[in-house]
Amino acid sequence: MSDEKTWEAELAKLRAMEDEARQGGGKERLQKQRDSGRLTARERIDYLLDPKSFVELNMLAEHQCHDFGMEKKKYLGDGVITGHGTLRGRRVFVYSEDETVLGGSVGKAHGAKIHGILRMARETRVPVVCLNASGGARIQEGMDNVFGITGMFYQNTLNSGVVPQISAIMGACTGGNAYSSALCDFIVQVKKGSYLFITGPAVIKEVTGEEVSFDELGGARAHSAVSGVVHLTAEDDRECLDIIARLLDYLPQNNQDRPPVRPCSDPVDRELPELTDIVPITMSKNYDVKKIIGALADEGDFFEIQKAFARNLVVGFARLGGQVTGIVANNPKFLGGCLDINSADKAARFIRTCDAFNIALLSLVDVPGFLPGVRQEHAGIIRHGAKMLYAWTEATVPKIAVIMRKMYGGAIPAMGVHEIGFDQVYAWPSAEMQMVGAEPAVRILYRRELDSAADEKALFDRKVREYRDTYLTPYHSSSRSIIDAVIHPKDTRRMIISALQMLENKTEPSRAQRKHGNIPL
Repeated sequence: MSDEKTWEAELAKLRAMEDEARQGGGKERLQKQRDSGRLTARERIDYLLDPKSFVELNMLAEHQCHDFGMEKKKYLGDGVITGHGTLRGRRVFVYSEDETVLGGSVGKAHGAKIHGILRMARETRVPVVCLNASGGARIQEGMDNVFGITGMFYQNTLNSGVVPQISAIMGACTGGNAYSSALCDFIVQVKKGSYLFITGPAVIKEVTGEEVSFDELGGARAHSAVSGVVHLTAEDDRECLDIIARLLDYLPQNNQDRPPVRPCSDPVDRELPELTDIVPITMSKNYDVKKIIGALADEGDFFEIQKAFARNLVVGFARLGGQVTGIVANNPKFLGGCLDINSADKAARFIRTCDAFNIALLSLVDVPGFLPGVRQEHAGIIRHGAKMLYAWTEATVPKIAVIMRKMYGGAIPAMGVHEIGFDQVYAWPSAEMQMVGAEPAVRILYRRELDSAADEKALFDRKVREYRDTYLTPYHSSSRSIIDAVIHPKDTRRMIISALQMLENKTEPSRAQRKHGNIPL
């Protein structure tokens, strides 16, 4: 019998190893995952990417651990599928963790595969999609996890602001993997069967005595509505992947590119007479600002980010005249539109994301100020509110503000004026702008006269009307060039798109050289 190699034998060996790698943790485990209504790691990639476009890398990698019986638990691919392909014709890098292999845990080889994908995404200036389903660090590999897990953080951080990074939580995502997701630009979490936390319920009970379920601790509702960690949620795996594809439609390939522009069939000069029906002229009455956004956007299409968190402020993407625009809008339907700690964090993060990826910003303003109270002050409203000021000032993309009803006090710079770096500021005729409202201003400015008046209430009411008619109107601000134009609400879409077109090639003078600023984190 000859020992000479033959092509048939070598190719058969390769096919056998590839088939073994595709089986992950075995047919039974893969089928169990399917039976639970979830896609397998490979099926997720196949669903997300264009047909036959995926090119797998490091398919045959294995861990090299021989402790704790691990030499008998080797799986080709080591629990993560890595590679690149196209998504709606655009190149993306992707990795998909396989929880049928050692619970998707991250060891040295597993981590190295992810490092390589993240690094190549940065070097080729291509977005990266991270499909997470991992129990965290593989404890059998001990300190090799420093390489596997920590290297992910390093690569995520170097990628930040260079290429879009989108993380999907499609199973357990615990320990170090949670931090890798937090370092991405956007996190999408599946509502059923996915959990995101640093320490699980068992450890929490042992250390603190608290009892909490997996879902209460790290489920989609907890992180989308309470912690604000998760930006978007999905009913199942397929919807999660659809959301990722839609999100990428609003993002460029990298920080040197511009977001995709679509042909616009919606007339740029479309009038919006309905806006005066949506927004009550009476300041104390509330409305949902998302109706305004829907009226302004091309075809009424708005992609909201962090919908369930800090609902007093709405952020998300729309197209205006075909151009992707990030929208930051006060929502009087919740907390009267006041800014608070959570909404300030939400805004600052979104503003910086848009600026990093060359997405113009539109601020829709109807804000009475920052939420007052001991709890807010002691929780650091000054520090958190300053993040908004920092983010607006730092941003060099086109910035446009429309003041619809009111804009008071510290919320004036927080929502947008020229002095914080805005390029165009418009106001509706209904807009009120001042450091304080008419009533408190009159009490301060006319205190002595009111104290000595024969009819204090009549004098107070008269002075309030005079102050409001003189100082709170947009014409007062217009006379001082605080705003660029007082516009009819029906012309809002036309004016915004005109400004975006005018600012399309905006550049800013060079700023003082520095390593980086020191945002008040």
